[in-house]
Amino acid sequence: MAQAQAAHGSDKYYIPHGSKWPAVGAVTLFVTMLGTAAVLNGSSMGPWIAYLGLAGVAYMFFGWFGTVIDESQRGLYNAGVDRSFRMGMTWFIFSEVMFFAAFFGALYYARQLSVPWLGGEGSRFMTNLFLWPDFEASWPTNGPAGIGGDFQTIPAFGLPAINTAILLTSGVTITIAHHALKAGNRGVLKIFLALTFLLGFAFVGLQAEEYIHAYKELNLTLGSGVYGSTFFMLTGFHGLHVTIGAIMLLVIWLRVMKGHFTPTHHFAFEATAWYWHFVDVVWLGLFIFVYWL
Repeated sequence: MAQAQAAHGSDKYYIPHGSKWPAVGAVTLFVTMLGTAAVLNGSSMGPWIAYLGLAGVAYMFFGWFGTVIDESQRGLYNAGVDRSFRMGMTWFIFSEVMFFAAFFGALYYARQLSVPWLGGEGSRFMTNLFLWPDFEASWPTNGPAGIGGDFQTIPAFGLPAINTAILLTSGVTITIAHHALKAGNRGVLKIFLALTFLLGFAFVGLQAEEYIHAYKELNLTLGSGVYGSTFFMLTGFHGLHVTIGAIMLLVIWLRVMKGHFTPTHHFAFEATAWYWHFVDVVWLGLFIFVYWL
């Protein structure tokens, strides 16, 4: 049913007490990172430790968010709590902006500064002498072939262009769904919100197909020099964010189907929409600077 409204006018700021979820999150994240480190160091136990940690993280997310949803539905959150949520989500998205800015910065540094310097008149002799003899200061870098092998890049106006159209369309559908929620049109809300997360999962599926093509047919891998590493770091982390965002949208849709949210109280929907628009904007940067230029 729709959110209870009784506590929204209260001047008391709700603070939960005795929650186990922060401790569960800290332990499971530590186990996940421990397993990941073990995998990277070739341990046979690494994958099992990482899977155990990820299962714990999933348990934490379901439990913690379930608790927050229950508190919201019981009307425990007033306007002050709502402002806190908005500030928290704003800072979270800002941190994500900085996260991707670091990788875009690495791409810029390698492409515009490092590669031209290695091919400059004053350093080309040393580059050819100590690194590899046939180095050319062009992007994408051409070596060393003995390590990563020759590779081909993925053309922008293929699957990347299709995925761009998919994400831009999903930005329109989530906006239509948001306006429908504010207007109280729950039929339109359900349809366009479902379209949004379906488009998100379609994007992830096409990106997986692109990765398979890159590895099997183009020899474009994480080992393909600085181009391969920056390509997969940027597109891979973005794909992870799309996956997370699509799952968030699916959860919001399930809540809508249960009758949650009202035209005036629906911050969880808004926060997810903010996150999705952020994902769209990052992809535009990726399409232009990684695939196109």
